Amino acid sequence: MSLKLYIPRDAAAKALGANEVVAAVRAEAAKRGVDVTIVRNGSRGMVWLEPLVEVERADGRHAFGPVAASDVASLFDANWGSHALAQGLTEEIPFFKSQTRLTFARCGKIDPLSLEDYAAHGGLTGLKRALGMAGAAIVQEVTDSGLRGRGGAGFPTGIKWKTVADAKADQKYIVVNADEGDSATFADRMIMEGDPFTLIEGMVIAGIAVGATKGYVYIRSEYPDAVEVMKAAVRIGFEKGLLGKSVLGSAHAFDIEIRVGAGAYVCGEETSLLNSLEGKRGVVRAKPPLPALQGFMGRPTVVNNVISLASVPVIMEKGAAFYKDFGLGRSRGTIPLQIAGNVKFGGLYETAFGLTLGDIVDRIGGGTASGRPVKAVQVGGPLGAYFPRSLFDTPFGYEEFAGKDGLVGHAGLTIFDDSADMLKMARFALEFCAIESCGKCTPCRIGAVRGVETVDRIAAGDPDAMPVLKDLCNTMKFGSLCALGGFTPYPVMSAVTHFPDDFSGAAIGAKEAAE
Repeated sequence: MSLKLYIPRDAAAKALGANEVVAAVRAEAAKRGVDVTIVRNGSRGMVWLEPLVEVERADGRHAFGPVAASDVASLFDANWGSHALAQGLTEEIPFFKSQTRLTFARCGKIDPLSLEDYAAHGGLTGLKRALGMAGAAIVQEVTDSGLRGRGGAGFPTGIKWKTVADAKADQKYIVVNADEGDSATFADRMIMEGDPFTLIEGMVIAGIAVGATKGYVYIRSEYPDAVEVMKAAVRIGFEKGLLGKSVLGSAHAFDIEIRVGAGAYVCGEETSLLNSLEGKRGVVRAKPPLPALQGFMGRPTVVNNVISLASVPVIMEKGAAFYKDFGLGRSRGTIPLQIAGNVKFGGLYETAFGLTLGDIVDRIGGGTASGRPVKAVQVGGPLGAYFPRSLFDTPFGYEEFAGKDGLVGHAGLTIFDDSADMLKMARFALEFCAIESCGKCTPCRIGAVRGVETVDRIAAGDPDAMPVLKDLCNTMKFGSLCALGGFTPYPVMSAVTHFPDDFSGAAIGAKEAAE
């Protein structure tokens, strides 16, 4: 008997015991004399089922999960067939089947460090097409696709690329912002650990498009697995001719280095990231000059988020029109929703823009894990707005969320049930900003500290504190140099606006009495 099993090496799967499952499988197979091949793939994104073990059969890969090491013997007894942990065909699991996977099409399917496996599943097709095109034509293709920055700002990728392409310089750079620090976000990590060549391919295409020959991937130190996989993938890229002086035998050259940042939240802002990349303190730069003109080492630089660049290969493979056909309004293509918090089915769900927030929370997420009513959903990380159920009809799109005083950000959703105290959540946002501020501008550095004090005054029943908080938030929103201070008012004011009872003296007094 021989078996081929897929057991993820993804950080989330490992945290939940995937390595222990691998060890148990190998030990049990040796005891029973069963020939087992184990592929350490990326995660499929269904975190509530991790560790998810897949067995390859003639009709496809069948899933079992969540598998603990103690379950392995019984799975062998059942011949990896009828079992309490059996989920059926992986791609028929409702959470997975209903997705539109373009960027994450290979994630969880392939061996992340096999370039041959990557190519066999459609990888390098976009790059091969790009190698036969002029740089300006590639830029136009990306522009026509409607791709916007998936890191939070939502700036059109094509415009940024054209600015760099048109700039005159002896050296240009591609910089990947992988400083993924938002709560409830793990898409960057997942793609780097599960399909690293997609990011590398996107970087090379960007380099050809704008005339850059050098790229850097800036990864926060909290992601050691992503660092390990990306370094290995880059090494393989050089060995196999994907990187180096002749990309796939062409006249184009491209080099990549992996750099590890200390994990400062502010280094998710592109100019602070560039300072850190240059070996300086991670402090925000005033703009102008724009990084597209004076970026890394003062040279024209494309700074894109991981998912932005990882979306480029499918655009080049299938064409701008194909990609643009997904989504709504000015939000085109797909978005990897990262569903977390107090939720039944947490994980990554890639879909076209346009689903309502309620559909995402109730149908896809399955409501709260606690079984209590959903009170709020924070969208866009720790500095995203809190949406109450009354706004659950809002379509998931950049302009649609902005119209409700919210932001898509990196598309992380944190779900809270009705036990959440929104005054405490507002205080947390201000406290977070105070801790993470680079200190360069006064509205952020001082405003966040005064904000914490003001929320404490509200909690103590001071009737004069609320106008001060609103005025302070207004100053931070419009006076901060970057989005760290500028976005902090979103969670604070959305909590005040939509959950006023949590900020009333009577409600606070009742909660304290109960405690």
